[in-house]
Amino acid sequence: MLDRQLIRKEPDRVRELARKKGVEVPIEEFLELDRRWRELLTEVEQRRAKLNTVSRQVGNLMRSGDKPAADRMRAQASGLKESIETIEESLRERDEGLQELELQFPNLPHESVPEGKGEEDNVVVSEWGEKPTLPCEARPHWDIATELQLVDFARGAKVAGSGFLAFIGFGARLQRALISFMLDLQTRQNGYTEVYPPFLVNRKSLLGTGQLPKFEEDLYRLDRDELFLIPTAEVPVTNLYQDEILDGEALPIRYAAFSGCFRREAGAAGKDTRGLLRVHQFDKVELVKFVRPETSYNELESLREDAESVLRALGLHYRVTLMCTGEMGFSNAKQYDLEVWAPGVEKYLEVSSVSNFTDFQARRANIRYRPGYGEKPDFVHTLNASGVALPRLMAALLETYAQPDGTVAIPDALQPYMGGNVIPRP
Repeated sequence: MLDRQLIRKEPDRVRELARKKGVEVPIEEFLELDRRWRELLTEVEQRRAKLNTVSRQVGNLMRSGDKPAADRMRAQASGLKESIETIEESLRERDEGLQELELQFPNLPHESVPEGKGEEDNVVVSEWGEKPTLPCEARPHWDIATELQLVDFARGAKVAGSGFLAFIGFGARLQRALISFMLDLQTRQNGYTEVYPPFLVNRKSLLGTGQLPKFEEDLYRLDRDELFLIPTAEVPVTNLYQDEILDGEALPIRYAAFSGCFRREAGAAGKDTRGLLRVHQFDKVELVKFVRPETSYNELESLREDAESVLRALGLHYRVTLMCTGEMGFSNAKQYDLEVWAPGVEKYLEVSSVSNFTDFQARRANIRYRPGYGEKPDFVHTLNASGVALPRLMAALLETYAQPDGTVAIPDALQPYMGGNVIPRP
């Protein structure tokens, strides 16, 4: 969430920047409720001070032996206590109202983010490699996967419904190989610590990272236990430090986490639904950082390089896109997307979003750090990136490395994990 002081002092700026992200925020309602909250806070502080004065007077009167006067002062103190309790209850109610309003405010975009409303306003900042010259006619990955018996789309849908699939044989092996390869790359080469998080989280955790309340319709929920299946490992990994104060000397903290991800994709009906491009359950390696505020934008660039290292090692052509204000995530201050080229479907596929949330998530999850010994705690900055997401990565691999004889070549970096250099015909 945003700093309340920022909303109070710069309401017009907050409103305008939120609009650039396509969000109308309840500024006037917030400011009016906040004004009343501060009035009540001043009133209760004055009454507490008065109560302290009266309590001291009671003690003085008792010591002087003036019991009738002490009793009158006690009655006054009792009335003050009752009024303080009433005001404190009103304060709690208004604070809860402010918190509900605050949850509707998105993070504000960084000044370097291009203004825009749609994909056409995103800016391609770099490309790596070239679109491959294929040894055979380009084919969509769903045809390749079906012919090589890598994925059983029909039986996956039979078990769980549309948008679910089953990896079979070499398909399952390729999935497992990619996960192991990516975790090894991030932990052995890029300095991350591996963590295996829960796949179920509570409501507080989703509030902390910003998925709730805005995106509840996209989540799978277990009503009996009031738990949610995670849409990304960002949620459990970030919330590992919920309500904690970190040692500033320990920052940055870097985690790499494999998890399943579960998304209802409620607003995506009919969009890229064929093959592996948009499914309800998929695997992903997530990268999460906790950093000092003054380093967060440098850390964003290094995080992007860490995510890119996966695609480079696999020899896949990709581009880096700086997302415009209207295309950014709700919690993001700045976001890059990594898009890998898939020649069979002739399009770039997003396989990673690399994001700086500044202190937005940390405020919601109450994650702070102590800059130095004896210093006042401050909020950390959090960042995350997919490093990277499956199965779109698999789609690009199958389409890029398909061979004329119907097999699929395995990139050098994956061969130790696959136990060979080719996915054979069945």
